[in-house]
Amino acid sequence: MDATESLDTDLLRHELRGWLATNLEGRFRQAGSALTASPESLVVLREWNRRLADGGWVAIAWPREWGGRAATVAEQVAWAEEMDRVDAPSPVNLIGLSNIAPAILEHGTDAQRRRFLEPMRRGDEIWSQGFSEPEAGSDLASLRASAVRRGDHWLVNGQKIWNTLGTAADWCELLVRSDPAAPRHAGLTCLLVDLRLPGIEIRPIRTITGESEFAEIFFTDVAVPADCVLGEPGNGWRVAMTTLNSERGGVASLHLVARKRIRRLTLAARAAQGPDGRARTDDPYVRRALARLHVEGELLRALCERALAGMIANRPGPEAALTKLVWSRTEQRIAEVAAEILGHAALGGEWARARLQARSYSIAGGTTQVNKNLVARRVLGLPKGD
Repeated sequence: MDATESLDTDLLRHELRGWLATNLEGRFRQAGSALTASPESLVVLREWNRRLADGGWVAIAWPREWGGRAATVAEQVAWAEEMDRVDAPSPVNLIGLSNIAPAILEHGTDAQRRRFLEPMRRGDEIWSQGFSEPEAGSDLASLRASAVRRGDHWLVNGQKIWNTLGTAADWCELLVRSDPAAPRHAGLTCLLVDLRLPGIEIRPIRTITGESEFAEIFFTDVAVPADCVLGEPGNGWRVAMTTLNSERGGVASLHLVARKRIRRLTLAARAAQGPDGRARTDDPYVRRALARLHVEGELLRALCERALAGMIANRPGPEAALTKLVWSRTEQRIAEVAAEILGHAALGGEWARARLQARSYSIAGGTTQVNKNLVARRVLGLPKGD
């Protein structure tokens, strides 16, 4: 990071801190995350989203002409750190802003950008991503949901699963097979689908935590207007790769939530008592476990900063895969140590939810197996398996 970029980042931090001090009310913090919000809390989060948008603090990486600040990767990370510092809720379009909007900006028409970007930025329309299927998760090119051109519309049939925010979403970036005779990667098309169209059924997926941040979506003879193609017909794979490769700032700030959780666990351990009535942190085993977690959190932070440096230098490398591996392992270790240290106190509330949710981190954002393969080939130089 050069001196100019460092100055820009400091200025952004100063401006955002002042804005948050004036605008972040307690009721917005209490509303939580859009991923797990009740319908009532989602109304509050949409209000917070609009306030962020009016202040110019949503989608800061977007070009200025579309409401952004043309922020650098370092500035995006600074934004995430300042929001995290005061527990400010994120905008409601978690998937739309970071994944789908970059694809619309790169591949969409001017009419599509005008129609979709501003409602997405303000949180007036929530988006989900329709890629994964029961038989096509990591192997995205094997998807089966189909779209057949019928005059001025596409007729869509099929099923999608693990749609984040699916139950709250108004629109979906949908990847479908439009040419079954073409090679797997060449026969795909990306559609922008209004989830209120006839023939769409959305079923919430209740996870082990009892929450429904995901859904499965069924399409039965859904007529999608032809002008809702993103990019060109048959060019869906390229659009999908733009979508999946757009979380640059997010990867570099993965350590924020993990390190905050480690700090909270340390405070909880200090307040907890063991069977002998002494503080849990008087136990050498507990102190060692917490110290190890602290080191793992700082390792994750170092990896994130290394990934950030590569992004700033436009030098792609294996850091993203390494960061994801260490992040998922660290989050799982935090949940395990919390159960060991806090005992019965970890059977409810935050720590019980963390323990249940932690197992999913081996899959979320790219499976551990896929990331290990990337590291094996790009870092260790191992041959690609059959």
